[in-house]
Amino acid sequence: MRGLLLKLLFSLMLCLFILGTVLTAFVWYVFSYSDVKPRSSPSQVRKSPESDTSACKDCREYTIDKMVELYSYAWKKQNANFNKFRSQLSSRCRGVSTAIVTQNNTPLDSKIYYDGEKRKPLQVTPKLYSTFAKEQPFENVTWKTCAVVGNGGILVNSSCGEAIDSAHFVFRCNLPPLDKAYQKDVGNKTNLVTANPSILIEKFEGLMEYRRPFVESLSDYGEALLLLPAFSYAHNTPVSLRAFYTLRDFGGRARPAFLSPAYLQSLAHFWRAQGLRTVRLSTGLIVASLALELCANVHLYGFWPHAQHPHDRRPLTNHYYDDRQGKKKVHAMPAEFGHLLRLHRQGVVRVHLGQCEDRPR
Repeated sequence: MRGLLLKLLFSLMLCLFILGTVLTAFVWYVFSYSDVKPRSSPSQVRKSPESDTSACKDCREYTIDKMVELYSYAWKKQNANFNKFRSQLSSRCRGVSTAIVTQNNTPLDSKIYYDGEKRKPLQVTPKLYSTFAKEQPFENVTWKTCAVVGNGGILVNSSCGEAIDSAHFVFRCNLPPLDKAYQKDVGNKTNLVTANPSILIEKFEGLMEYRRPFVESLSDYGEALLLLPAFSYAHNTPVSLRAFYTLRDFGGRARPAFLSPAYLQSLAHFWRAQGLRTVRLSTGLIVASLALELCANVHLYGFWPHAQHPHDRRPLTNHYYDDRQGKKKVHAMPAEFGHLLRLHRQGVVRVHLGQCEDRPR
């Protein structure tokens, strides 16, 4: 009996020792962190000096006055600058061989990784493989003069249509209208045009109902290459494939092809290294980048990002055909244009603002 009481007493003392150790550790932890500065009230919270500096820098850099200052001088192509930038872009992005998904660069049973989201990769089945271009359309081709046409309101009353159509290769973005009412300002020649799936959903019900209107709407683009970002997001894939099958079933003249997510990812890394901060690159910058790899002379039209004209400050619509606003939280249009203006100043690309007088050379 005495031995049992001794065992119980020992157990009780051991428990008290362990409890005391835990309480001591807790008290030490509380007092050790009592010197931490109290959290500021919402009214006291401020951005770090670095953040404030960056924001102010962006404000100064992308104002209309600053952009006009960068633009306003006699432009002349600087071959050394052009060749250097083009070499850097080509070595890191390889758009000539990778911009479009083909049966050569994306073989059967390989996997496609979406560039816009982390998701299980897509297995290349025989059915999906059959939709890929058989070969890269850009290999062993260099066009002397290319016009990359954005959709900015600055094109209204610009009379740039003739200059645009005189280029050897014309890039256009997101299925813009080319009605006769616009042709004096934007021309109608098209060799490559992009189509965001959101446009197919908004204008053509995602091709889930009547499909012929979609095919008929592409008649203005003739046999242009129709680029679709089918593998940027998973929800882009079904509607992009429906566009492909619709054109095939209805005998459309446009040639559908899919932008490579690997190329888009490489391009995003390249521009980030140049100092561009954006959630996603705009279609205009993607196409302009591709043109810089494919063309000896690149002319940009309709890229002005502000709601006021650079020369007389008159109000501008967002697009030359409507005033619908884009996704400002996704694309950094002024920042992108700032980078293009620097290339303009370096004689790498020619940015056109305002009235067009001479044909591009």
